[in-house]
Amino acid sequence: MPHHLRGSILLARYLALAWFGLVVYGSLHPFSGWRDTGVSPIAFLEGDWPHYWTAFDLAANVAVYLPLGFFFTLALSHLPWRYIGLILAVILVGATSFSLETAQTWLPSRVPSNLDLACNTLGGLLGGLWAQYVGPRVLTRWAHLEQRLIAPVPHAELGLTLLGLWLLVPLSPETLLFGAGDLRQALGLMGAVPFAAESFVLIEASVTGFNTIAVGLILRWLIAQTRWAYIIVPLFLLLGLAVRTLATAILIGPQEALIWVTPGAKMGLAIGMLILALAIPLPATARLVLAAMALMAGTVLVNMAPPNPYSLAALAAWRQGHFLNFNGLTRLVATLWPFLTLPFLLLTTRRQ
Repeated sequence: MPHHLRGSILLARYLALAWFGLVVYGSLHPFSGWRDTGVSPIAFLEGDWPHYWTAFDLAANVAVYLPLGFFFTLALSHLPWRYIGLILAVILVGATSFSLETAQTWLPSRVPSNLDLACNTLGGLLGGLWAQYVGPRVLTRWAHLEQRLIAPVPHAELGLTLLGLWLLVPLSPETLLFGAGDLRQALGLMGAVPFAAESFVLIEASVTGFNTIAVGLILRWLIAQTRWAYIIVPLFLLLGLAVRTLATAILIGPQEALIWVTPGAKMGLAIGMLILALAIPLPATARLVLAAMALMAGTVLVNMAPPNPYSLAALAAWRQGHFLNFNGLTRLVATLWPFLTLPFLLLTTRRQ
């Protein structure tokens, strides 16, 4: 493997692993009600054409597995024969889909389908063919971009993958803006602070501000030069706001796309961006320590916050129809993200 492509292939492996985890969770959510119906787990292979299906379902099954085939093929592109990576990737995608469809036999809320298996495998094949066609250029261009923009820090590819997962956090409507790490639903706990307008604004501003600082400084750690950080960090946070706006527009309606722009969110963004501007030029170790402290503070506060009154309508829509499984997926990422990211920060601080 050429030395300059190692980082690109390592990033593809991280992305493949992350997408694989998301696919597994989304396919088996809500992970409850397991029971043996007496039906063979592979009986779905001989099933007739499903009675209830939509074009959306078919397209979604293809689209979800397309990135998996793409990332698998890139991750295996270092193998000697030109097409071995593509072949192995399609086999892995097909095996993943078959295993998940088989497991759905024991989930009463899911219906295994040979049509789903075919669409999933087709998505993996299309993604693999896409990677086979553009893969060499993607890897080479990313390697050149990495040399110019990405700092030579340990586990930079893991950090980039975590930041990519963070873009799912704003999609979860029950969380405060940029809020992550809320364990209360998983543990069956209630908020420690009763709702009051004044305290809610302060908690919302604090959660937004601390997470803005943490995410911005993590991204700054991965950027080679300070001058690039002053451009890339605000653009990345703006992308997070765009994701939130798009999700709100889809879930509630275009006229409510900016309902998340609350006094607390605006205050938190303003203070967080101000502190970020002052912290970006700090020494690397100071930035990492500040990022870890901000991440922990934001996680503690989001677990103390009262219910978010601005998210009730969005959450009701999010849990309906095609959004059910995606809601579980975004909630999982939003819950786990700080607990996946903090060990990364501690490891890089130790290396630094």
